[in-house]
Amino acid sequence: MTSTRPTRRLVVVVRADPVICGHSGEARNLAEAALHRGFDEVRIVTWPVDRLQAAGLPLKPLDGVLPYSDGIVVERPGPVGDYKVPDGRYLAGLTGRLVELFTDGVPTVAMSLYLSPHAAAVDDAVRTARRTGLPVDVVTVAEAVGSDITNVVRACVEEDRFGAAAQVLTQYLAHDVCLAVSRYTRDLVVAEAAALDARHGTAFAEQCAQRVAISYPAVDVAAYLTRDDDETAAALGARGLDRGGYVLYLSRLAHAKGVDDLIDGFVASGAPAAGMRLVVAGNGPQADDLHARAAASGHAEAITFLHDVGDDEKVHLMAGCAAFVLPSKPRPEFVETFGIALVENMLAGGGPVVTTETGGIGEAVGDTAIVVPVSDPRAIAAAIDRVLAMGLDERAAWSHRAREHAMQFDRAVVLDRILERVAALHPAPRPPRAVLIGP
Repeated sequence: MTSTRPTRRLVVVVRADPVICGHSGEARNLAEAALHRGFDEVRIVTWPVDRLQAAGLPLKPLDGVLPYSDGIVVERPGPVGDYKVPDGRYLAGLTGRLVELFTDGVPTVAMSLYLSPHAAAVDDAVRTARRTGLPVDVVTVAEAVGSDITNVVRACVEEDRFGAAAQVLTQYLAHDVCLAVSRYTRDLVVAEAAALDARHGTAFAEQCAQRVAISYPAVDVAAYLTRDDDETAAALGARGLDRGGYVLYLSRLAHAKGVDDLIDGFVASGAPAAGMRLVVAGNGPQADDLHARAAASGHAEAITFLHDVGDDEKVHLMAGCAAFVLPSKPRPEFVETFGIALVENMLAGGGPVVTTETGGIGEAVGDTAIVVPVSDPRAIAAAIDRVLAMGLDERAAWSHRAREHAMQFDRAVVLDRILERVAALHPAPRPPRAVLIGP
């Protein structure tokens, strides 16, 4: 980076790599897309790695994270204060950095991906910046994902914790542009706001219904379309896998993802007898339980766990699978609000997707997936058998339709639509920089 003052800068504040999270990848994709839209400086401001580890978040191996493009700098601000400050030290560091960015005279779009705590950081930083008396030119955008509502607002409503729920919704609506990652998520936001209104006489639901728009997650389409077949063969060979010889799951290992149902369904299908393997790739809080379930399944030798899959290898594993199965199910702590991993597999050209209609998954896959009921291993077994019975032409047709559907989620298209919303509200003589606060 040169010392020349930027004319357009993107600052992404997020739970970024190495966190295993589709919206962490979305933040990276929006940052990369900004470079191609002429932003001349991009900074990712995120949490220190040791803090992410201490939080218990599922993480990719550090050496498996792809490098960012030239022009993107990653910052991990340290905490503010010492042991006498029991909590909020890292949030103070993040908010303080945003204040510095908001008062340096560069027009800014500040975007929060995940409301908690990132919308709070943006809202606090904007108010603080304006009170400094320094020039501030900031437009704010907040994008809600499902766990903002299911894990925070819904829980607060159920526990009658009015203040915490009101804080999340107030800070969300304080942003100039309010987005949700799917129609399902938007409807969920309005429904939970209505539940809060009914109990306390507030008016959040009407505001959310009027202001919240849909912005599907941004995906790096080009990374999947430019995949090299020889590199795929080498990556699969290094894992002892054959193309079309395995069923794949690749996401976090958590109860809501339905991996326990997948293991049971795989064992009940004809896949083990046909020499097929089940590859479970990812990490998360249910990892030990799933290992034990596989060991007790009677087909442990056919089930492989990969906890060290990096960004580049993911593309090849998806491209080589006979079927990609993500049987997500609704849980109090998490509901699948879109299904970014499903879209990535569809772009990679891997085998047909088998999934459920949980949350916003239907918006991600359209009519291009084999849909099974939630928590139904027998249906999963039947779906796997259906895929394995397909001829090569039929499988290719499924993959082609899926890829065509997934093209709409290209990161450049998504970013352009967000910036169009910003420009419609706050037209400017020159393009702004963007600050994204996210997962």
